[in-house]
Amino acid sequence: MELNQKTIKKKLTFEGIGLHSGELVTLTLLPAEEDDGIVFVRTDLKKNSVIKANWKNIYTANLCTKIINKNGIGVSTIEHLMFSFYSLGITNLIIQINGPEVPIMDGSAKNFIEDILKTGLLSQKKKILNLHILKKIEIRDQNKFIKYESTNKNFLEIDFTIDYKDQFIKKQRYILKNANKNYLEVFNCRTFCHQQDLEKIFAMGLAKGGSLDNAIVISGNKILNQGGLRYKDEFVRHKILDCLGDLYLSSYLINGKISCNQGGHELTARLLKEIFKSKKNYLIK
Repeated sequence: MELNQKTIKKKLTFEGIGLHSGELVTLTLLPAEEDDGIVFVRTDLKKNSVIKANWKNIYTANLCTKIINKNGIGVSTIEHLMFSFYSLGITNLIIQINGPEVPIMDGSAKNFIEDILKTGLLSQKKKILNLHILKKIEIRDQNKFIKYESTNKNFLEIDFTIDYKDQFIKKQRYILKNANKNYLEVFNCRTFCHQQDLEKIFAMGLAKGGSLDNAIVISGNKILNQGGLRYKDEFVRHKILDCLGDLYLSSYLINGKISCNQGGHELTARLLKEIFKSKKNYLIK
């Protein structure tokens, strides 16, 4: 099935706090031309401020996805925003941001997707190119793994398992079939952490903007958020949200199946780099 490239109909602005930086951020989405791709522009900097949303620019960071350009200028916590673009089929966009981190909003992609849909999408004339991965590719790290397998279906399926061995999350598994079509199953699932880990996270200089308004906090056998969970398995659904956002740094739609156990941003980045390491692994058409 062929799809057309897509952008948004008009300018759209978001304001919010960066989860890790704690800084107030303004982020503006602007329509872009065909074949422009998704590009971030740091408006708080006078030069070297353009960062392409691409796997080549992934930079190892703690507890988020970060991309940097060749001059070391970057933007972090892009995964929820990238998931929004993936889910809505947006291929061309300029993202102006006046700081180093995308605002966390409510900890999910809900605000981004709802406001983008209100603004409207614009279908463009050129067709989307797809990434066809030609063989099984797997990345393992002890009991953690992420793997890609080809299927005869023209959509992406994600089978994700987490096992925290704690009193509340425990083991959860969720299978998202046809990820583009069924994105509403995960789009409003929030980021989370254990209260006992917060001291270590703060010591790393992270989560300065975190609160119960933008993250689920687990304490023992309960959560501290008054509104409760949106789904009983919101945790594993959020991991799928993150994974899809990271996979879209391939710059293409992917058909097939992704299976992941105990994975996260680093493993997904390693999978992307392994795919593109050899032209024998993939075909773009």
